[in-house]
Amino acid sequence: MKRLLVLVEGQTEETFVRDVLTPHLAAFDVHPTAVLLKTKRIKSGGAFRGGVTSTAQVVGDIRRLLNDSGAAGVTTVLDYYALPTDFPGMTTRPATDPYARVEHVEKSLSAAIADTRFDANLVLHEYEAWIFSYPAGCAWVFDDPAVPPRLSAIAIGAGGAERIDEGPTTAPSKRLVQAFGSYRKTLHGPMAVGAIGIAMVRSACPHADAWLKRLERL
Repeated sequence: MKRLLVLVEGQTEETFVRDVLTPHLAAFDVHPTAVLLKTKRIKSGGAFRGGVTSTAQVVGDIRRLLNDSGAAGVTTVLDYYALPTDFPGMTTRPATDPYARVEHVEKSLSAAIADTRFDANLVLHEYEAWIFSYPAGCAWVFDDPAVPPRLSAIAIGAGGAERIDEGPTTAPSKRLVQAFGSYRKTLHGPMAVGAIGIAMVRSACPHADAWLKRLERL
């Protein structure tokens, strides 16, 4: 059995790892465990709230996970959208397509960590992009037949789910809310991707597919 520790930025990604990624990777004898990025303590219950607010926190959490000698690997499920400006590689990104830009940042993060067990993965541009991979596959989640065609039109117009840009009003999550005003990330996000399934997500999202292939070969 190969243990994989997955640093995630929120409860949505944590649920994705548990309910979608874990069953998929079991066939490859890879067993992931999600670890929530610890950024802000909630006073009421002593729990933690996710979200990338500090580069130092991300790097520190990754290094702490790598201290677990029983883990075969460590990876991340963090949104590329809205990363801190001092995140490795952000100021030196090439002025090319989004795939080259996100891969540059991932390589820079890997270089900063400098451990062969670490696989840097940033979701292009954020988790909600995966919902745009096949909106018809999760139509029941929205309970509105008009929503899936709207989402499909957005993905087609952008040239693909992972090419929906990172603008403050045009990022995948923003467009999703515009199309479905009742969207709640922690509720609808995991259900939608779970309904779509990994096979459809990876067929529409080359960057996600490359990451999954690496995990399958762990």
